[in-house]
Amino acid sequence: MSKKPTAANTCPCGGPALANCCGPFLSGAAIPPTAETLMRSRYTAYVQGNEPYLLATWHASTRPSEPIINSEEKLQWLGLEVKSALRLRQRKADSAENHDTVEFVARLRVNGRGQRLHEVSNFVREPAEGGLRWFYVDGSFPE
Repeated sequence: MSKKPTAANTCPCGGPALANCCGPFLSGAAIPPTAETLMRSRYTAYVQGNEPYLLATWHASTRPSEPIINSEEKLQWLGLEVKSALRLRQRKADSAENHDTVEFVARLRVNGRGQRLHEVSNFVREPAEGGLRWFYVDGSFPE
């Protein structure tokens, strides 16, 4: 009988242990195979404050030039819920295989105040070092 994962031994994205989930992507040992996997690994990078990974996985056309993580801001990431990846793909019948959309809700505390980040993120897959890679392009915030 397998043991149910606890918060202490799960990946920040909600998956299995970090070493079996986002860890290989964050270390560069593996490339996220899907847009959803990239989004989950980016969430984990935010939890860890791993700005180099966030920049490396941000598409060059929209990558910010200023710092992404503000060390003065007290952030506590509380959880991630993927709302849809497949549902959005099914709605977009004309979508190419190298573009994808992932809707998620991330819960966090900013300077002690609870917040929800609800985003529909756009991703593109392009040739890069090591083969085809997914990149975060931008996102919108549904009401």
